[in-house]
Amino acid sequence: MLKKKLFLLCSILTLVFAGQALGAEKLVNGIDANFPPFAFIDKTGQPSGFDVEAMNWIAKEIGVEVSHQPIEWDGIITSLLTKKIDIIASGMSITEERAQKVDFSVPYWVITQVMVTKKGSPLTIDEILTGKKTVGVQQGTSEAKWLKEEAAKKGWNFDLRYYSSSPLAVEDVLNGRIDAAAMDDAPAKDAVSKKDVQIVGTFGMHEEQFGYAVRKDDKELLEKVNAALTKLMASPEWNELINKYDLNK
Repeated sequence: MLKKKLFLLCSILTLVFAGQALGAEKLVNGIDANFPPFAFIDKTGQPSGFDVEAMNWIAKEIGVEVSHQPIEWDGIITSLLTKKIDIIASGMSITEERAQKVDFSVPYWVITQVMVTKKGSPLTIDEILTGKKTVGVQQGTSEAKWLKEEAAKKGWNFDLRYYSSSPLAVEDVLNGRIDAAAMDDAPAKDAVSKKDVQIVGTFGMHEEQFGYAVRKDDKELLEKVNAALTKLMASPEWNELINKYDLNK
């Protein structure tokens, strides 16, 4: 009788711990909530965008639940490393500096950086970089780092002004507080479709690839994400997402 009770107790504890393990199968995805079309908060107050939907598909494929947590971009890697979030699927460029801290998935998108000005502005790229203009850029981005370093090397005399998001920089372009904004081409095209701004052109920065970031000790998660992401990119759903968010090159 005692053995039977012990067996039942062990079975219950096993189920409890198993339930806890299953309950732990939830991922928190850190997003830049103002980076359309890859990640943003929609009119209903819910996270949306290309990366949000892609991550939803991936989570379903690997059998986990996912939620999307808005995080200030400048501190998003710190949030990942301190385990406030589990993954970053939100238009993050793969760079050597970041790869020293996190592991990236297979690349899924190629991005170029451009300058945006008010529609009808005659400014050229050269005039923006060398004509004592004010350029807005999102804090913590690869283009912010590149512009600061290249300006020091080449003697460019523009004033770099930092913002928490690219759309906020675009707003200051529109109201005349800054002359131009530097950003990735996809959100720039999104801005052009909604605001009275124009893309002037690229400014010399090399193309970059987007990838999803995880902690370096989350090897199993990275393998699962890579497998699911590769499967998604080969599926009709991938092209549907590209068309939905107007990401056709």
